[in-house]
This record gives sequence, structure tokens and C-alpha cells, in this order.
Amino acid sequence: MSAPVHVVPARSGRAVRLAAGAVLDVITPTGDQVVDTWALCPPDLDEHLSMEHTRTALGRLSARPGDALVSNRRRPLLTLLEDTSPGVHDTLIAACDAERYRLLGCVGHHDNCHDNFHRALREIDLAPPSALPAPLNLFMNVPWSQDGELSFEAPPARPGDHVRFRAEVDLVVVLSACPQDVLPVNGRQLTPTEVHYRVTAG
Repeated sequence: MSAPVHVVPARSGRAVRLAAGAVLDVITPTGDQVVDTWALCPPDLDEHLSMEHTRTALGRLSARPGDALVSNRRRPLLTLLEDTSPGVHDTLIAACDAERYRLLGCVGHHDNCHDNFHRALREIDLAPPSALPAPLNLFMNVPWSQDGELSFEAPPARPGDHVRFRAEVDLVVVLSACPQDVLPVNGRQLTPTEVHYRVTAG
């Protein structure tokens, strides 16, 4: 029997405990939805997936199947096993937060990945770390030009595309269905949608 598929509702987050060797599939049902993704090492969560250390280890801006993603202590935490999407993911952009939306002109509360991260960990009785690590932004399309300019574009992923990771150590993974609806980060319709995930024991 195949493992069940779980839903992260649009604009929200979930924390998932993974034992070493477990396999995690992260799925974008519409192809348009970005998933801010973190991996932290329990119990104290001080060690976490680090984008800057991973870029250094890989020598490039994004991972390819077979690559290990490493922690702030340069230890492999996740191995990318499979990617059915065009392989466009972002490792540069910070998680959206209340201030980000204020700068974009939003007034009042706006759902955001920063709050989703904190809420998701508290829901499984873990205290969030004092500093929010930079996320791995799955399916996020942030092209860069030769002169270093960045732009925020719609994802090129297709409906049902997924990435598959293997946990190399015991982890807590946080997934946030990014609530961005001002820029075309989640597609040109500016409509965030749910994401799916599946965990298979190693």
C-alpha cells in the first residue's frame, strides 16, 4: 500500500517529523505553488538546513538529483533523490514576513511564511529558533541576469510535479504553502493554492 498524501492548505504551514532514512515527496498539484521549506535537527533545532552552506558545498545556486543539502554545521541533512519539475528552485530569497508585505503596499495582516514556520513548530510542541533560517524555496522562479539583477516570475513547474528527498538524520521539516499574492511567485493568477506531501519510511 502506498503512503498517504497529506495536504498543506493554501497560505499555511505544517511541520513533519522524519526519521533518518525516510523519504519525503513535496508535490505542487497546480504547478504554480511555491513551498518554503526548512529542515531542523531536534531536539534543540540549533542545527538546520543552510542555504549559504549548501551553495558553498555544491558550488552552484540550486541542487540537482544526487546532491546533498547541508546544515549550518556542514553536515548532510537531506539528499535530493528525484525532481520531476524543470529543476527551478530558489536558494536566495528570504521567507516572506509581515514587513515584506508592508513594503509591497499591503495594509493590515497578511499571511506569511515567517508566521507559518513559527506556528507549525508550535503545533508539534517545539519552540522555534530565535532566528529564522533562510528557506529552500521549492518551485520558486527567481531568474538572475548577468549583471546580478533578480526578478520574481511564475514557476515553470507543471501540475503534479514533485521533488523527493531522503532524510540523512532525524529531522523536523517545515513546509509552507507560500501566501504571496502580490507578485507572480505563485503564478500569474496571483492565487496561492495547497501543496501536498508524502512520507515513506526508509
